Amino acid sequence: MMKLIFYLIFLIPLFFFQLNSCWWLFQMGLLISVVFFFFFFFNDYFSNISYFLGVDFYSYGLILLSIFIISLMIISSNKINNTKNSSLFMFICLVLCIILIMIFCCLNMFLMYVFFELSLVPLMILIFGWGYQVERLIAGFYLFFYTLFASLPLFVVLVYLYMNNLTLFFGMSYYVPNFFLIHFFMIFAFLVKLPMFMVHFWLPKAHVQAPISGSMILAGLLLKIGGYGFLRVMLLNESLFLHYSFIWYSISMVGGLLVSLICLVQCDVKCLIAYSSVAHMSLCILGLVSMTKWGVLGSYFMMISHGLCSSGLFCLANISYERFSSRSFFFNKGLLNFMPSMCIMWFMFSAFNMGCPPSLNLLSEVLILGSMLFYWSYSSYYFAFISFFSACFSFYLFSYTQHGSFNFLYSFSSGYSREYLLLFIHLIPLTLILLGMNSFF
Repeated sequence: MMKLIFYLIFLIPLFFFQLNSCWWLFQMGLLISVVFFFFFFFNDYFSNISYFLGVDFYSYGLILLSIFIISLMIISSNKINNTKNSSLFMFICLVLCIILIMIFCCLNMFLMYVFFELSLVPLMILIFGWGYQVERLIAGFYLFFYTLFASLPLFVVLVYLYMNNLTLFFGMSYYVPNFFLIHFFMIFAFLVKLPMFMVHFWLPKAHVQAPISGSMILAGLLLKIGGYGFLRVMLLNESLFLHYSFIWYSISMVGGLLVSLICLVQCDVKCLIAYSSVAHMSLCILGLVSMTKWGVLGSYFMMISHGLCSSGLFCLANISYERFSSRSFFFNKGLLNFMPSMCIMWFMFSAFNMGCPPSLNLLSEVLILGSMLFYWSYSSYYFAFISFFSACFSFYLFSYTQHGSFNFLYSFSSGYSREYLLLFIHLIPLTLILLGMNSFF
């Protein structure tokens, strides 16, 4: 694992050269690292172990997704390319990439906690430095204090575990007392990061005020840290989760339904996509707390597919924002007349967001449904409503933006080849992973 980390660290000298080619050279360096990591061996248990770092089945896909999304951030932020801060932007992206890889491959819980907290710093620099409105300051503080307030109890629990077990490595047998507070402190930080319903208020604010790169990394990866951490902590003491999982199951089931309804009353495109993330992550929590093989696998696939699909939707919202300078539905309508060639992309991503075949979203929802029926048979009714309203808000997003009368005097715009490349790179893994499912079973 250290060879991948050192490869990324040695990309830093690129930022000292104020050349236009460095922007694309850095992106090519990241894409080469994706191919480089793709041939790493991985297994059900930790492999490629070196210096407290290792890769297993859960972290392998998320590390690939991390490098992939960071490289797509560079393509999507082309407006920053010609500014004097482009080197700083690339440096922040690289630091964020290294931090995310360290979170997903750390074998020590304390190291994972340190990098979990450290991921806040580059993300807040992205929001404060390249955000849209003045409200980005409030959005940044929401993100900062929600994460900090929720994760400090986790630090106390880690100290307690070390005092009792003298180790903090994953895969060890731990003595964890059967108290609800211990269980709550262990997972609350990750539930806020996912985010679970009722602690999700920071997410729409951060998404709306963040630049396109910030939205992509938030939707694509920082929400997945919560699911990954939840999974790792769940393996420490299963009996605590067996006793108390019904609490998080109930909140997520009702919350997913309510958030799906909230999506239908949004008037901001990015806000709707942000709330749809909360609804999908509620399904992710439902799969994880069921503690079945189908549930965990479905949640894992949901994290991968949502990371690509939601990131692509934010890219589409940014493409229209760059032309209209507005995220409102009242301005972003009639795009079928304005950008007819982009309509198929809106349709594909909206369809994949509601779980249509041949997307990975469909497989993940089927697996999660199976685990929900195993956990509580009546939860199928809730799943049916969540799935129905998910289709409703995806259809609402597509039909409101593409149809209707165009607000301005008639004009026409076609997308750049860079934008189509960006969207196709999001789409291709969503379908190809489903076709290669034999490798997972």
